[in-house]
Amino acid sequence: MSELLHSATAAVEMARKAGAQDAWASLSRDRSVSYTFRDGKIEKVEESTSRGLGISLYVDGRYSTHSTTDLRPDRLQAFIAEAVALTRALQPDPHRKIPDPALFKDRPTTDLERNDPAVARITREQREAWCAEMDTRAHADKRVISAESGLFSGESQGASASSNGFSGTWDGAYVGYSANVTVREGEDKRPEGSASAVGRFLAGLPEPGKIADKALGRALERLGSKKGPTLRATMVVDPEAAVSLISRALGPASAAAIQQGRSYWAGKLGQPLFGDKLTITDEPLLPRGLGSRHFDGEGISAKRMPVLERGVVKNLYVDTYYGRKLGMAPTTGSASNRVVALGEHDLAALLAQAGSGIYVTSWLGGNSDSTTGDFSLGLRGHLIENGKIGAPIGEMNVTGNLPALYRSLSAVGNDPYPYSSLRAPTLVFSDVQFSGA
Repeated sequence: MSELLHSATAAVEMARKAGAQDAWASLSRDRSVSYTFRDGKIEKVEESTSRGLGISLYVDGRYSTHSTTDLRPDRLQAFIAEAVALTRALQPDPHRKIPDPALFKDRPTTDLERNDPAVARITREQREAWCAEMDTRAHADKRVISAESGLFSGESQGASASSNGFSGTWDGAYVGYSANVTVREGEDKRPEGSASAVGRFLAGLPEPGKIADKALGRALERLGSKKGPTLRATMVVDPEAAVSLISRALGPASAAAIQQGRSYWAGKLGQPLFGDKLTITDEPLLPRGLGSRHFDGEGISAKRMPVLERGVVKNLYVDTYYGRKLGMAPTTGSASNRVVALGEHDLAALLAQAGSGIYVTSWLGGNSDSTTGDFSLGLRGHLIENGKIGAPIGEMNVTGNLPALYRSLSAVGNDPYPYSSLRAPTLVFSDVQFSGA
């Protein structure tokens, strides 16, 4: 990483010599490996390694960004000189300025445990053995007609430097498994089930075979699925599906979206927007978190940031550019780990409390409007019957408005989904409109 930092610093100096008043350069080196196993044999193996430079230039009140993978010193110098010249031809933008170095202060030094050395040591033989095991487990039922299993991993290193004093490095690794199973039902139905797990450390993941077991189980649970009814009822959302639903709600929570007039979060800072059961905090310093970091892409030092407290908007994602446009102090321009405050009960207890309704296990397409919050989502899942998971259903839609939906949030589970940078538990909503048969 010292080599990367040296190269980033050199690129900044090249930009200054070419006439830029300020510059920000980032170099990264990435490696990824993926194995795909289908129906008893390896179908695809992919490995890629990349190294590249991205540089932001501030020239005579103008701004531009450029990237290259050719890092030979003479070619890089010519590339940056040309980029500076091109930047001078752009229109001035008074809001584009290099981040204030005050934002770089108090950078945390917590060990984030982003890099598991064991990931780099996974051999080809081990990858193949894990994929073969998943494939065998995925075919454990005679009704299986196809199964695909995969193992993927990656490692990265990077460094950034600026003309106004920023200097920082990062590294990290990840590893994960996935499985998808299709089973036969009658002449024309082909129910599917999938499962996956990803994390920073191998030790934090289940055995690969258990991922295949889960995918097969989910496919078999879909047997006999019918179109769900049209009704208003309690909706219980599985943690994995809750990740997507909360992501939609948080998507417009940025200064960029507000300034561009495409966010229903506009004007809501300090006001209730969702129901009082929902509290979400941005937590960049979680050990082994998929989104953990010491600083963001602008060098802003990481710190814990409440986003919602009991439904009240406490902070937005504000970068320096759109912060200047809106007259708002920067917080951070991008999310790290977003953590939902947990409730007291697990899924079984929440289903028992619901009595009847719809249990959503996944979303199938749909859309939401970030300006109004209106949404319509396809879903599949199960009926909730007598407080337990009942018959499988599909071909249903749920429609409404996201702020209104979250104001009907009646309970939050104690079971966060662990394989995402957004840690969401089971969510229970009251009086939700479903469209079906």
